[in-house]
Amino acid sequence: MKKKVAIGLFISAFILFSMNGEFRDATGDTVDFGWFSLVPPVVSIILAFISKDVIISLFFGIFAGGFILHLADGSIFYAIVQSFLSIVDYTLNSLADPWNAGIILQVLTIGGLIALMTKMGGAKAIANALSKKAKGPISAQIITWILGILLFFDDYANSLIVGPVMRPVTDEKKVSREKLSFIVDATAAPIAGIALISTWVGYEVGLIKDGYEAIGQEVNAYSIFVETIPYRFYNILMLLFVLSTAVFLREFGPMLTAERRARKYDQTNEADINPNASNEIDEMEPAEGIHLSIWNAIVPISTLIGVAIVGFYVNGYQAILTGEDTALINSLKESPFSFTSIQEAFGASDASIVLFQAALLASIVAMTMGVSQKIFTWGKAVETWINGMKSLVITGAILLLAWSLSEIITDLGTAQFLVSLLSDSMPAFLLPSVIFILGSIISFATGTSYGTMGILMPLTIPLAAALSPDPEFIVMSAGAVLTGAIFGDHCSPISDTTILSSMGAGVNHMEHVKTQIPYAMLVGSIAVLFGFIPVGLGMPIGIVLPISMIIIVLAVYFFGKPIEEKK
Repeated sequence: MKKKVAIGLFISAFILFSMNGEFRDATGDTVDFGWFSLVPPVVSIILAFISKDVIISLFFGIFAGGFILHLADGSIFYAIVQSFLSIVDYTLNSLADPWNAGIILQVLTIGGLIALMTKMGGAKAIANALSKKAKGPISAQIITWILGILLFFDDYANSLIVGPVMRPVTDEKKVSREKLSFIVDATAAPIAGIALISTWVGYEVGLIKDGYEAIGQEVNAYSIFVETIPYRFYNILMLLFVLSTAVFLREFGPMLTAERRARKYDQTNEADINPNASNEIDEMEPAEGIHLSIWNAIVPISTLIGVAIVGFYVNGYQAILTGEDTALINSLKESPFSFTSIQEAFGASDASIVLFQAALLASIVAMTMGVSQKIFTWGKAVETWINGMKSLVITGAILLLAWSLSEIITDLGTAQFLVSLLSDSMPAFLLPSVIFILGSIISFATGTSYGTMGILMPLTIPLAAALSPDPEFIVMSAGAVLTGAIFGDHCSPISDTTILSSMGAGVNHMEHVKTQIPYAMLVGSIAVLFGFIPVGLGMPIGIVLPISMIIIVLAVYFFGKPIEEKK
C-alpha cells in the first residue's frame, strides 16, 4: 500500500512539475527541453526502485517522455492522450528495427535451446561435473568468472549462456543468485569492450577513426583502440574486483545480505532465498530414466559458439565486400585470414542476426541428438523448445520497452543536454575524469553504451587535442569514453545486458541492480581517483594501473565483511 501511495505521489508531482515547463525559445520555433530531457530515465529508475517492477517503470518512463514531447505542442490533456499513443508507436518502431528484432529472436531461441539441453539432462550433467570441480563457493564463483572471460566475443552470448549453465552449481554451493548475476553481468560488457576481437570492436574503432579525422589526423584506428585498453580502468578493475570478492569471500552492502541469506537457506527453495525472485528460464526436469551425459550440453553449446564465431567472420566479410571501402576490401581479399582481417570482419558483422542463426542451428542439433537417443520425439522436442522460448517472453517485453525508452530519450536530446554541461575551461588533467563521469551518467540514464560512445567520442577527441598536444592524452581521453560508457551498460536497470544477466541467473531484476550498484560505484570511484586523475597529471600508465589494481584488492579485503558471521 505504501508503495502505491509513493508511486501515485511521484507521478502527480511529475505532472504538476511538467505543467510549469517552458520548452520553446523566444521565437517559439526551437524546442529546448533542457533539464526536462532527464525526466524519462529518472522516472524509470526511481519507479524501478520504488515498485521493484521494471516493466511498469519503463512504461511510465516512456509515458513521461511522450508527455513532455507533446506538452510542447498542446494542452496537458492533448499531451496525456498522445503519450499513450506514443508508447505504442515507440514500441512498434523498436520491434521493427532489424537489430532489435534479431536480439529478441536470439534471446527466445537461446531460451528454447536451454530448455532442450535441460530436458536431455545435459544441463544437469554439466552442473554435476562442475560441482565436482567446484568444491565450495570460492571455486564456484571462480569457474563462473572464467566462463565469462572465455565468452569474450559477445556480451549477449555471455549473459544468456553463463547464468543458466552455472545456476545449478552456484545454488548447490550456496552462492546467491544475486552474486551469480553480478558475476555474469561484470564479465559481459566489461570483457567484450576490451577484447581484441569481439562484436564491439568495429563500432569502437570506427568512432576512434572518425574522431581523429575530425582533428585532421590519419591514424591506424585499431592501433589506437589497442592503446586505449590500459586506460579502460573500469573494465579492468571490475574484472579484478569480481575475482577478489570470490577469493576472499568478502562482500558489503546489499550483496553481503544476499550472500549470508544464501548460506543459511536451501537454494532450491525460491521463497526462502528470495521472495521476489523471478521465475524466468524455469528449470525443467530431465526426462525420467535417461542417462545424464555432459555431451548433451557440450555439443549444442559448442555448436552455438562455433557457428557464432564463423558467422561473425562470414557475415562481416560479406558486409565489407558490399561496402565502399576499397582499401579494406582489397586488404580482405589479399589476406582474408590475417588478424587484422578477422578483426575487421568481426567488427562489421551483425551480431543480432549471427547469434540468432547460431542459436537456431544449435537448437536443431539438440533436437536431433534428443530424438536419436530416444529421449523425446520430434513433436515433443519442438514443444519443449517452444516452452523454453515462452519462459523468456517477459525478457523480450522488457527489452522492447527499454529500447523504446532509449528512443524517446534520443528525441528529447537527453545525452546532448548532459554533454552541454561539460565546461571547456576545465584544467586539462581533469578531462579524462570528467569524460568518464559524464559517460557513466549518460550510459546509466540511457542504458546504452553504444549511444554514449557515439555522443561523446566526436566531442572528446577534438577537445582533448585542443587542451593538450600530447598524443597520449588523446588516447587516455578516448579510453575514458569507452570505459565510462561500459559503466551504465553494466549496471543501469534499463540496460539490456543488465536485464539479460538477471534473467539468465533467475533472480529478480531489481534485486540484481540493487546489489551490484554499490560495487559499480566503488570501482568507478577508484577508477577516477587512482586511475584517470593520476594519468591526467602525467603519471605513467605502467605505474598507475598496477597501483589501482592493488587498491581494488585492498578495498575488497578491508571494506568487505566475511560471508560467514562470527559466532
